[in-house]
Amino acid sequence: MTRTMDAAPTHTATGTVGLWQGSALYIASVLGTGILVLPALAASVAGPASIIAITAVLVLSIPLAGTFAALAARYPDAGGVATFVRRALGNTAARAAGYWFFFGVGVGMPVVAVLGAAYIVGVVGGPRWAVVLVAVVLLVPPFLSNLFGVRVSGRVQLVLSGLLVVIVVGVILVTVPAADADNFQPFLPHGWAGVGAAINLFVWATAGWEAVTHIAGEFRNPRRTIPFATAIAILAVGAAYLGLQVVTIAVMGVDASKSDVPLLDLVATTAPGIGPIFVAFIAGVVAVGVLNLYVGAFAKLGASLGRDGDLPRWMAAGAETGGVPRRALLVVAGVGVVYMVALVMADLNLTSFILIHTSCMVAIYGVGMAAAVRLLDRYSVGWWLAVISCVLVLGLLALAGFNLVWPVGLATAAVIVTVVKRRSRALTPPDIAAG
Repeated sequence: MTRTMDAAPTHTATGTVGLWQGSALYIASVLGTGILVLPALAASVAGPASIIAITAVLVLSIPLAGTFAALAARYPDAGGVATFVRRALGNTAARAAGYWFFFGVGVGMPVVAVLGAAYIVGVVGGPRWAVVLVAVVLLVPPFLSNLFGVRVSGRVQLVLSGLLVVIVVGVILVTVPAADADNFQPFLPHGWAGVGAAINLFVWATAGWEAVTHIAGEFRNPRRTIPFATAIAILAVGAAYLGLQVVTIAVMGVDASKSDVPLLDLVATTAPGIGPIFVAFIAGVVAVGVLNLYVGAFAKLGASLGRDGDLPRWMAAGAETGGVPRRALLVVAGVGVVYMVALVMADLNLTSFILIHTSCMVAIYGVGMAAAVRLLDRYSVGWWLAVISCVLVLGLLALAGFNLVWPVGLATAAVIVTVVKRRSRALTPPDIAAG
């Protein structure tokens, strides 16, 4: 028997993001800078069997993407997953989900910038400190773009995502002639444990389906546009990552794990000279594109958390559809500076930061899917996707292991905020509370 749910909120047709801009936003959020480093990182821990890992994660991403699309289409709000969780699981769980994205996933901001900067500096042969300088430069355009809202940043994203797809297709076509079947042996050099480690890394590659939920209210006709945009992105991202992983193994073999800029070295095998320069340029564009989307999502979420009392209320301006969350954008910039300093102090060791990012993403997936099971109509397509996703996310949580200490810490902060707010209300005189 189908459970009767509360009606989805009415969404007025004030959004400006259409199908192609929406598809570009999804592609940027999921494909992004993972193409610059993850094929090599996965090869280092799993060898040729990393192809199995990326295939598994791509299959996993289908029900996850479908569920988030169903939720975003039904409940378009700047709070994204936090909004879904608030409706289904309550304020404390929603606060935790918001903190996981804003403070946990936010760790990825300097990582994205450094990845793009490493490629640019790798071509010109500059010193290591130049990577930090270029990374800071790459962070500036996304903040400037988002000062003008999604109407401007969405158009910018369409161009940037188009360039991203072109570079991926170009790299695959250019490097295929250098493939060597011997590079696929031994296929499981690190056993199935290596495949598990590669899957954990590839969560970074397919994380991002939830990011666009924070700007779902900016879509025109979200119930129609969001599912179609999601489907286009699934096909594009799946083909790109699988193709890149295969050619990385086929062309570079064990050498893939030894490179700081594997995509450059991959192209250099068949197109020395102009090829690496072109890839480095596009890498910078790709980094800016990913940051353009995520900065906007972080700002919208920050404004919604301010609106809902989970962060200072002065951040709330701009949470509404069409609003520009400039105050929250300022806070996002401050958080980005803190994380960039931390990354520099860690000698630009990206792996630990990526794992913090992915562990928070998996935690968000967990509460997001639990919320979906409660919110979506029982036995509908979206509901079944959510049920399947719940089972799959349990596997990701197991793989995350010790790295879950980060989302646990942020969840503890959310609980503390709940306790403080309740005590504050209890101590407030009734006449003041009534006023």
